Amino acid sequence: MAVTTYKCPNCDGGLIFDPKSQQFTCEYCGSYFDESNLTKTDGAENSAPGEAPEPGGREARDEPSIAVYSCPSCGAEVETDETTAATFCYYCHNPVVLSGRLEGKLRPQKVIPFTVEKEKAIRELLNWTKKKWFVPKAFFSQNQIEKVTGVYFPYWMVDGRVRGRMDARATKVRVWRSGNTEYTETRHYSVVREGNMTFQDIAQNALNKENSKLVNGVHPFDGAAMRDFSPAYLSGFQAEKRNREQAECEGAVKQEIQEYAGVMLRNSISGYHVVTPSQLSVSQESLDWKYTLLPVWVLTYKAHNGETYYYTMNGQTGKVSGILPVDYRRLFLFFGGITLVLLLIMLLGGYLF
Repeated sequence: MAVTTYKCPNCDGGLIFDPKSQQFTCEYCGSYFDESNLTKTDGAENSAPGEAPEPGGREARDEPSIAVYSCPSCGAEVETDETTAATFCYYCHNPVVLSGRLEGKLRPQKVIPFTVEKEKAIRELLNWTKKKWFVPKAFFSQNQIEKVTGVYFPYWMVDGRVRGRMDARATKVRVWRSGNTEYTETRHYSVVREGNMTFQDIAQNALNKENSKLVNGVHPFDGAAMRDFSPAYLSGFQAEKRNREQAECEGAVKQEIQEYAGVMLRNSISGYHVVTPSQLSVSQESLDWKYTLLPVWVLTYKAHNGETYYYTMNGQTGKVSGILPVDYRRLFLFFGGITLVLLLIMLLGGYLF
């Protein structure tokens, strides 16, 4: 398995992708480089004691695979699960790209790079949590803040061209008065709408893993910012590789396209008081699938009750989502204080006696 780090041509320090400049920067000497200037160091790993078998073997079917690789910079062992494609060396903190997991059919075609910096993700986290009165302080403590992580999640992005037809029943109602008499006229129509439609960047999750749900609340992403994939964009971030193939996602994509087509055809019918669709047919003429990595800032928190809560931010648009814990002690004290104040007011006003 190839293990890659990208080195600074000036000082040999580890390079990471900088969302602000959209270049690669060295955290040691502060230099900036374009992708064409990158120098990479590969460490090819052979099967060795302590290295778990690749997914697909007998052990992989029994329990999740754990793989151990040597950091090309310092030689420390880097331990990952079977879907991790980029991480950090815990010892020297250099970014490590497990490029062997992104080769062949598993190589992404496209990537949307981070444009939101970590500092902004943290700042927005603090602003967001300050508006939530009963979030435990431990959720946004300094120790927690340091765990905000940029992660690339794998998705299938699908462009489609379809032809659709909708048959519907529609009515028009006209009401008028003549003298003391009110008249109502109802006309019934058969309506047909038919046409070609195109869809772009329908996102379908390509990771069958619990943490994939973190991305759901921060869609959509702007597909116009897609770039051809290069492992260098992963340097300085974590990344997951896909474990859901196109065949597993086809049904959901086709269903989503059919629903979109139905909405578009329905919205094209106007001028009636009531429209009731009776039949919808959609034939898919072409689907173009692109295996793409999408950028998300992530912070997770495991509460004392064992529940996992999280904060996520779209690494391209800055859209925020999350499920936050509640400090029930603070909640109790808050409402207890309100109750006490109300009791005192009522006592002073003589309402209780």
